[in-house]
Amino acid sequence: MKRPIEIAAAGTMLTALVTGLVVPPDAVQGDVQRIMYVHVPSAWLAYLAFGVTLIASLAHLRTRDLRWDRRAGASAEIGVVFTGLALATGMLWGKPVWGVWWTWDARLVLTAAMFFVYLAYLALRRTTDDPVIRGKRSAVFGIVAALQIPVVHFSVVWWRSLHQPPTILRPGEPQIDPPLLFALLMAVAAFTVLYVALLRRRVELAGAEDALLTTVRIEEPVAGSAVVGPQPRGEGA
Repeated sequence: MKRPIEIAAAGTMLTALVTGLVVPPDAVQGDVQRIMYVHVPSAWLAYLAFGVTLIASLAHLRTRDLRWDRRAGASAEIGVVFTGLALATGMLWGKPVWGVWWTWDARLVLTAAMFFVYLAYLALRRTTDDPVIRGKRSAVFGIVAALQIPVVHFSVVWWRSLHQPPTILRPGEPQIDPPLLFALLMAVAAFTVLYVALLRRRVELAGAEDALLTTVRIEEPVAGSAVVGPQPRGEGA
C-alpha cells in the first residue's frame, strides 16, 4: 500500500489535471476563477485543522495524554500554513475581481485575525520545554481560539460583505454549476488527504522532539551536583 503522502500527491495531481484541462472557465470571471480550486480547499483545511486542534485540546485536558497535545500542535501548524495560503490566493483573486489586493472586509479581517491568533498559539507552545505545562496552557488557548471559526465562516452572512456568501456550506442547495462543483469537491478531497499525510508526519516528528527533550533533561547535571562537601581527613593528617 502506498504511503499517505504519495496518495496525496497523486490526488493533487489528478485534481490539477481535471480543473486545468476539463472544467470550463467561469461564465463571468473567466480563467481567474480557477484560483477557487486552491483558495476554497485552503480555507476548508484551515477550518479542519483548527477544529482538530480543538478536539485534541479537549481530549488532552480530559486524559492528560501528551499524544493529544502533539496532535493539537501539529494540526495548528498545518492550519496556519493553509490559512496563509487562503489569504494569499484570496488577494490574487480579489485584485482582478474587486480591483484591489486588500480591503477591510469582515471576512478578510477576521481571517487575518485568526491567522495571527494561531501564530500566537504556536508561539505559546515554544515558551516552555516542559511538555506537561505546555500541554495545559496550549489546550486552554486552543479551545478559546476555536471560537473564531464559526464567526469567520458566517461573517459574510451576519454582516454586509464584499466577499461572496458561502457557496457550499450554506442553507439550501450549493450555488455552483455541477461541473465546477465536482472539480471543487475533488480539490477539497485532495487537500484533505494531503492534510492527513502532513498531520501524521508532523505528529511523529513531535514525538521524536519530546523524546529528545526528555533525554536531554535526564542527562543534564543537577544544579549543585558539582559542589563537593569537605572530606574528612585521615587519622594523623
